[in-house]
Amino acid sequence: MRDDPARPFEIGLFTFGEITADPVTGRPIDPAVRLREFIDLAVIADEAGLDAFGVGEHHRSDFAIASPPVVLAAVAQATERIRLTSTVTVLSTADPVKVFEDFTAVDLISGGRAEITAGRGAYTESFPLFGHDLADYDELFDEKLGLLLQLNRHERITWSSQHRPPLVDAGIYPRPVQPEIPVWVAVGGTPASVVRAGRHGLALYLAILGQPERFRPLADLYRRAGADAGHEPDRLRVGVTSHFYIEPTSQGARDTFLPVLLALHRPQHARRS
Repeated sequence: MRDDPARPFEIGLFTFGEITADPVTGRPIDPAVRLREFIDLAVIADEAGLDAFGVGEHHRSDFAIASPPVVLAAVAQATERIRLTSTVTVLSTADPVKVFEDFTAVDLISGGRAEITAGRGAYTESFPLFGHDLADYDELFDEKLGLLLQLNRHERITWSSQHRPPLVDAGIYPRPVQPEIPVWVAVGGTPASVVRAGRHGLALYLAILGQPERFRPLADLYRRAGADAGHEPDRLRVGVTSHFYIEPTSQGARDTFLPVLLALHRPQHARRS
């Protein structure tokens, strides 16, 4: 967790790695070009003094990033100080041991700048891809989050759960530079998810892609859940994410970005809110 009273507010730059077709030409961006652009973007963010850079995980034709830690390891080599996170790691269909090992590698390469943002995922394509049942959507995330937190805190671990083989006095190596890799929970609007984050005392990202006012009660619910679980208020951090685009005039920004935004949200695959 980043605890710096001199910086009560932080600003980061996150990308899902979309390669949505240009609304004018109809041609998608080449994934190889897009990945190189992300590294250049992270360098600019680092030099500008932003606090965090994050990349998302999707397994679809309209996104270029399926493995955030691989991209973040490349970004780590090109940057000096900016924090590096996933946005999000789809933990419900991932192996927490592998997630921890991958982000430990990012932490070691970057000199202790890795973070993990865990989420259930807005889309469902990873469930059949990795052999999971969508009916276990919430249960998988709850179990795997618990395991990830134990891996983060302990060098050796014994663990059993319903959805994976047990671990018996398993050594988890190598260890990260940081005593613990900061873990955030990303939530798209589900009350049970913010309660879970508060109960664990984990920092919370609210994905505000709709009307901002409906998220204030979720932030309040998160803080109440954290307090009820005995966590100190200063550990219950809230981050918000939203689309961002800038041009010299508001009309110019609207003319340029609105067609892209509408194309991005055009439904192509099953999505779970």
